[in-house]
Amino acid sequence: MVNWMFILKSIVIAFSMFSGIPVPQFEWKEREMKYMIAFFPLVGIVIGAVVFSWSLLCENKGISRGCFVLIGTALPILLSGGIHLDGYMDTMDALSSYQDKEKRLAILKDAHIGAFAVIGTLVYYFIYIGAYMEIEGKEAMVIVAAGFYLSRILSGISVVTFSCAKKDGLLYTFSGSAQKTAVRILLYLQLLLCGGIMIFFAGKIGVAALFACILLLFYYRQKCTKEFGGITGDTSGYFTLLCEIAIMLVASFGLGIK
Repeated sequence: MVNWMFILKSIVIAFSMFSGIPVPQFEWKEREMKYMIAFFPLVGIVIGAVVFSWSLLCENKGISRGCFVLIGTALPILLSGGIHLDGYMDTMDALSSYQDKEKRLAILKDAHIGAFAVIGTLVYYFIYIGAYMEIEGKEAMVIVAAGFYLSRILSGISVVTFSCAKKDGLLYTFSGSAQKTAVRILLYLQLLLCGGIMIFFAGKIGVAALFACILLLFYYRQKCTKEFGGITGDTSGYFTLLCEIAIMLVASFGLGIK
């Protein structure tokens, strides 16, 4: 028999940890934390639904393209609480330091940001906004919206599959306490669902976006193993943003693919 209260608590923990959306607060117990990563991608569904709804509103009300793009860019940051952007910035600082592994890991933990975090973020959003400006039609917006779900599915798969760089921190806690086999199965089922939606609604563009993100997953594993000795919570945010910009680029440049 399905324990719906247990599932609901696991979902609330996921939203509490990985979003800026207000949720009820309660004591986190290990039992719920074991499956929390499996429900983390649901945050992406909410973000995607809001972004897609915003695009429909802009289309129906004739809202300017600049407003559509800039608010559409801000919404995922606001809804996620900026947690993935924070990880991206820390990772950019660490990767750009060209120090040894221990020093790079120390930079990830540093609460301050450096010049390379700012530069990397500016470049990221220049490219992201530029690609967003080319997005037209519901087909492309389905890919963009589904991308927030896909990026978190793949990030969750990495958490329960790849080695952690450190034996402490939240990611190690969540990874270590997870029922990895069950969580992997739930994440792979969601990957099939998300991939099916993208391919059904966008055809070859959906295939291209899915393929690009899976390639990024292998790149992410190789990069983190080489530079950090494994993944961390910060690098998970870095990967999530890489997936989202890759999907945006595929959606914008793939409009002519039928």
